[in-house]
Amino acid sequence: MTNPSNGPSSQGRGLGASLQGLMATVLAIIHTRLELLVTEVEEEKRRLLATVAWGAVGVLVGCFALAFAAVFITVLFWDSHRLLVVGLMTMTFGLISAWAMHRAKALLRESGQMLAATLAELDADRHALMPAPTVPAPADEAERKP
Repeated sequence: MTNPSNGPSSQGRGLGASLQGLMATVLAIIHTRLELLVTEVEEEKRRLLATVAWGAVGVLVGCFALAFAAVFITVLFWDSHRLLVVGLMTMTFGLISAWAMHRAKALLRESGQMLAATLAELDADRHALMPAPTVPAPADEAERKP
């Protein structure tokens, strides 16, 4: 008699269980990576919204300060050199604007890659799941010599 644990039906169940376990592991890996992705996107969204909000406040208050400074300096020199002062203020604001645009472009270029941790984890998963390269065994010295 054959042992029922060694028959073809038990191999089928073992293979099915192995495939089921493999699929469960793959799904768990995908689930973990998606959770990491969602977390990173949420953090990036909050950081971006805070940056935009504080940037808008800074720009608004800065514009008011510059306008009041320009008016103050223009009124201060109204009797003697009003056209010169208005021209200098215009040139100064233009230079500040050009510097700010240059700085904004530099910050955009320097920003890190979005979702870097998720991409690193997926790359590590890919390398872990790839088969190891086989190294050919060195030939015997006797086989090499004629």
